[in-house]
Amino acid sequence: MAENALCATCASKTMVVKIGSSTLVGEDRELNRGFIAGLAAQARKLRSLGWNLVVVSSGAIACGYPVLGFKAKPHDMPSLQACASVGQCILSAVYDEEFRAQDMLTSLVLLTRHDTARRTSYLHARDTLTRLVGLGVVPVVNENDTVTVDEIRFGDNDTLAALVACLVSADLCVTLSDIDGLYTANPALDPTATFIPLVEKIDASIIGAAGDSSTAVGTGGMITKIRSSRILMTAGIESVICSGAEEQPLVRLARGESVGTRFVPPANRLEIAPRKLWIALGDAARGTLTVDEGAARALMERGSSLLPVGVTAVSGSFAAGDVLDVCDSTGFVLARGIAEAGSDELVLAAGRHQDEIAGNRLLASLAGKPAIHRDNLIVFA
Repeated sequence: MAENALCATCASKTMVVKIGSSTLVGEDRELNRGFIAGLAAQARKLRSLGWNLVVVSSGAIACGYPVLGFKAKPHDMPSLQACASVGQCILSAVYDEEFRAQDMLTSLVLLTRHDTARRTSYLHARDTLTRLVGLGVVPVVNENDTVTVDEIRFGDNDTLAALVACLVSADLCVTLSDIDGLYTANPALDPTATFIPLVEKIDASIIGAAGDSSTAVGTGGMITKIRSSRILMTAGIESVICSGAEEQPLVRLARGESVGTRFVPPANRLEIAPRKLWIALGDAARGTLTVDEGAARALMERGSSLLPVGVTAVSGSFAAGDVLDVCDSTGFVLARGIAEAGSDELVLAAGRHQDEIAGNRLLASLAGKPAIHRDNLIVFA
């Protein structure tokens, strides 16, 4: 990595590190205390190099189910939530002990999708995390899996890490995983797969290369990491996917060394308003609008609003004000935005010009309105 990209001499930088369950918990189902001790030592070194650290930690369920007597991770939701409740205590205690040994204080921040879906709560979370970092605390952030059903099922701490990185205006977001970066294919299945050290644009080929690398103790795969890196690139934040088994990867990255796969934002990226980052990360998409080639070009090249005439298909049941994904004809997500109308109306309006909509008494409320206004639309890098 170029020295000017991550200058070790620059002060007041913030690094977010996401740690997967498979990195924290070994095949013996024991929490790897040595790994957390090493992380704490890196955090202390990072501070001397002018970097603050925020940790996004998976592992609560993986820590909880063995001590509750389960031979494997259970599948029913009450048991998963019970495991998360017990495991979070174990995990937090070890973080506290190992970071205190380095004379550093940690805090526990548990978030749910409901917290970030509301704009005001999103801003409160931002202010809290920013204040903790300013006070010299290392926040340890996790999903509140004891009450959040969807996030246990889909296990999206990669998106949480991207969200936290945007909340604290991070300079770098690092994912420590059980794989050393992105390959052209899943190296566990394809011996011809080659390593990709640098990504400057995430397109369908990169998404296809991600495949799936989920594990027995984790719930996310490489594809969620790539999608999160794409959002970070849109936000202008560099990210890295690398192995948690690397020797002091965070310190090496802070010093400007090349570790893992680096995702670099486009040089011509425009400043993204915080509200648009919230649209990208704050709430889950409630539906999908598929657009034709002309509409896709208008969104990507001119930053236009999405008009109903450019919509070819509407998926999902949603209301005005809900967050939607915008896809091209292949299903590739181009953008995300807030619906100006509900799914029932947009199904009827799809493919119609404004004069047709204005002349239809069922769609009169949509006359002169886009499906998604450009002010409520974020186009991904």
